[in-house]
Amino acid sequence: MNRSECITCLPMGKPGVPTRVVKILGAVDGWRLVSLATALGVLIPLVVLFLFLLTPEKEILVHMAETLLVELIANTAILAAGVLAGTFTVGVSLAWLTGVYEFPGRKTLSWALLLPLAMPTYVLAFVFIGWLDYAGPVQTVMRGWIPSSGKWFPDVRSAGGVIIVMTLALYPYVYMLTRNAFRTQGKRALEAAQSLGCGRLEAFFRVALPMARPWIAGGLMLVLMEVLADFGAVSIFNFDTFTTAIYKAWFGFFSLPAAAQLSTPLVVIAFAILLLEQKMRSNMRFTQSGRTGVETDRISLTGWRRQAATMYAGFMVLIAFVLPFSQLLIWSVRVFPAEYSPRYGAFLFHSLQLSFLAAFLVVAISLFLALTRRRHSDRWSNLLVRLSTLGYAMPGTVLAVGIFIAAGYFDNVLTSAVQLIFPMGKTHLLRGTIWVMVGAYAVRFLAAGFNAVNSAMHRVTPGMEEAAMGLGVTGIRLIGRIHVPLLKGGLITAAVLVFVDVMKEMPITLMTRPYGWDTLAVKIYELTSEGEWERAALASVVLVLAGLLPVVLITRHADAGSVS
Repeated sequence: MNRSECITCLPMGKPGVPTRVVKILGAVDGWRLVSLATALGVLIPLVVLFLFLLTPEKEILVHMAETLLVELIANTAILAAGVLAGTFTVGVSLAWLTGVYEFPGRKTLSWALLLPLAMPTYVLAFVFIGWLDYAGPVQTVMRGWIPSSGKWFPDVRSAGGVIIVMTLALYPYVYMLTRNAFRTQGKRALEAAQSLGCGRLEAFFRVALPMARPWIAGGLMLVLMEVLADFGAVSIFNFDTFTTAIYKAWFGFFSLPAAAQLSTPLVVIAFAILLLEQKMRSNMRFTQSGRTGVETDRISLTGWRRQAATMYAGFMVLIAFVLPFSQLLIWSVRVFPAEYSPRYGAFLFHSLQLSFLAAFLVVAISLFLALTRRRHSDRWSNLLVRLSTLGYAMPGTVLAVGIFIAAGYFDNVLTSAVQLIFPMGKTHLLRGTIWVMVGAYAVRFLAAGFNAVNSAMHRVTPGMEEAAMGLGVTGIRLIGRIHVPLLKGGLITAAVLVFVDVMKEMPITLMTRPYGWDTLAVKIYELTSEGEWERAALASVVLVLAGLLPVVLITRHADAGSVS
């Protein structure tokens, strides 16, 4: 008889105690308490943001409404629509080519097309501005050839410029999910449609594309969340959206309430996207008969189409990763003697320290959440786990505002309580420390860590746990001797993903860091905000190299299995 059964079987000695309360108390254990604490840690910043709607900063909000609101809404909508259209076109077309057809270089290009995931959007943004700005090499050369080109050359600092850059950086989300769908059912759907009289192009639009709709929609939902959360790229392009407005309200008007109130529309939109994304995930089901190998199912392209497919896929890899990264290396070598100083050691140390702390915290919490779901599969445990992983749907600027305000309140309460016992001068125990930053990272990236650990949890069968418990291995010893060794791959994957995400994270670091506690991402922002593209390359190369780690992990399993 387990603990909950023992408690519910106890006689009700005191009248008036509801049986339901006793059952709830019996269901509470350490696993659920950890899940409950994690869920509260995610929900508190959101509650704080919505509470600030009760006390609006009327003067600031009226000023922003009169001068910026229409522009913010229009810019955000244009950016979202443009990037969604761009990533759909590029991601789906590349997924169809590499998933269904055989052409020269396909194997290499299939994984190389994922490399832009390692390039932060704000790094790609300043590289393109450095190339295409009026003083950049492209326009300089063109003015030498065609003197009138300066009059008609499009302005890179525009909606079109930021849409192109974000499309190149984010199309792998659509490509990665959609390619798996096409790999499994592309040729079969094509042959079935052709047997009914459809041509290849008609079969693609009428059969294959609708069948892959859940995967395409799932990728587009991820892209949309990234677009709404982006701060670095839009700030470099001077393209105002809600994220830049939140930053200006905080650091320009010095008003946390105004920043909180501007954050609430993004929270509502993010939750709507999250619900749609989860619905799309629930529809990702298909059955594949037989065990036909993927390689033998491909359609070999002939004639000019072979070269065209190779050139198209190769061009996307070239423009989205190879050329930008090569430019970063050239700039880094050029400025290294003058730019490098011992301060860069501190920037790198701060970035590594934050990344290690956040990765350790997220992996530990993810392990406890996965074990909670394993031990308790009821709806309350699943709800707590789902609430705990909501943070990935919230932009970094929104989380930074909510967590900073909540941390300030708890800091005042905690400091007052400590001063009653140990009288000391006015100080802060939470604010102005890196722990606020680490907490914000944990909330933001817990979903990435949990998904990796929870997927690996399927390798631990109930029989393994029962055999260990039969030998007297229980509690923490069971986790250390059974779960950790078997989950090692998932734990390492979770740690690497979180480590790299924190290395690249800009808005949370920029808005919550202690005074003088700069990182590589902050250094990039400071230099690019002053137009110092070449000087920003040195820190950017380190971030891109760090970003290659999760891409390598993804590509290792890119051709293994199929989507379920």
